[in-house]
Amino acid sequence: MDQEETIKDFYGRPLAYLYTKPNGDQYIKDTALRTLGFYYKDKNSTTDFYGRPVGTGNLLTTLIGR
Repeated sequence: MDQEETIKDFYGRPLAYLYTKPNGDQYIKDTALRTLGFYYKDKNSTTDFYGRPVGTGNLLTTLIGR
């Protein structure tokens, strides 16, 4: 089962949901539960929903609001 964490703004409103898999990989969904991107721990890279590279490291939160 994936662990879920809610990312909130200053006023406590949810912006996105971050899910962590048991192997350390993560993915992020917006408030409409549309997948925004993926972080692969073994590759240490982030991709968007379409598989395009975003950068090295965990940059999932940069995909919020895109």
